Parts: sequence; structure tokens; C-alpha cells
Amino acid sequence: MSKRWYALRVKPHKEKSVYQRLEEANIEGYLPTVQVQPTNPRAAKIKPYFPGYLFVYTDLDETGINKLRWLRGTIGLVEFGGIPAVVPPNLISDLQQLMKQIKKEGGLAKFEFKHGDSVRIVEGPFEGYEAMFDMHLPGSDRAQVLLAFLSQAPQPLHLDTAAIKKIDKK
Repeated sequence: MSKRWYALRVKPHKEKSVYQRLEEANIEGYLPTVQVQPTNPRAAKIKPYFPGYLFVYTDLDETGINKLRWLRGTIGLVEFGGIPAVVPPNLISDLQQLMKQIKKEGGLAKFEFKHGDSVRIVEGPFEGYEAMFDMHLPGSDRAQVLLAFLSQAPQPLHLDTAAIKKIDKK
């Protein structure tokens, strides 16, 4: 067999410690993370993109499934019919590119919205209204949306990005 990518299930909030254990065991891993703006200032500012999972690149014949299954903090490999599921290498490279793009955009919340997106205001005095996302405001997790309210001309409104949610128009 040769080296392949696999998805490894881990216990809640143990992704980082399992990733460190993999490094100590000389097993290549990949833990995609994103910067977030938590509502609780003491909460983690960097979180796993896939909570409860990380990826390992290994030859299972050399490493052995049990080494991964019994590694402290893990639940085991993602399997189908008792056979570990192989993650295509192009998925990992696409994911790495996405993580770079999200980081470049300043985090997950900023990456989520693009100019012209329809959004719903979910907090504050304008809660429930629909608006159009205009732009991110520099240096913060705030955004400007355009709200048509009591006039034909949309009015700019500055809000925390946590106060708006994207509307999927299908």
C-alpha cells in the first residue's frame, strides 16, 4: 500500500491536541482552522473548520489502523463497511487553497459575504429586515449593509457581521 489521506474522527475540542500527538508520532496531519470572532471574549479565536475531524496522510500498512484508533483523543478513522475511507488528494489541496483564501479575507465571517449578497439582519433594532451587503469595514468585524427603509434610496447601515446572515435565494 502507499500513503493516502484519511479522515480521523476526534473527541470534541481535542483536534489540536490530537494533531500534536500525530506530529510527535511522525504522522503527517492536516488540521484546517479558521479565525472567528466569538461573542465570548475568552473563547477560542481560532477554531477547526471541521469540528471533530482532522486529516492524516499515512500508509496504513506501516502505521496500522490501531495506532490511529487508540491514539488518545481519537474516535477512529472514518470508515464505510469497516474499510477506512480514502480522501482524494485534490480535496485536500482544494481545502488548503480555501483556507488560504479565508485567511486572506480576514476570517470566516468576512469570507462569507460578498458585495451584493442578500442578507437578513438577525440582531438589533432592524432585526428581521432584509438588506444588501455592501462592504466590510476596515479593521473590525463590522460591515456596511444597504437597507431600503422608509424611502426609495437604500440607506447605509453599519452592523457587526454577527448581526447579519446570508440569505440563500434559490
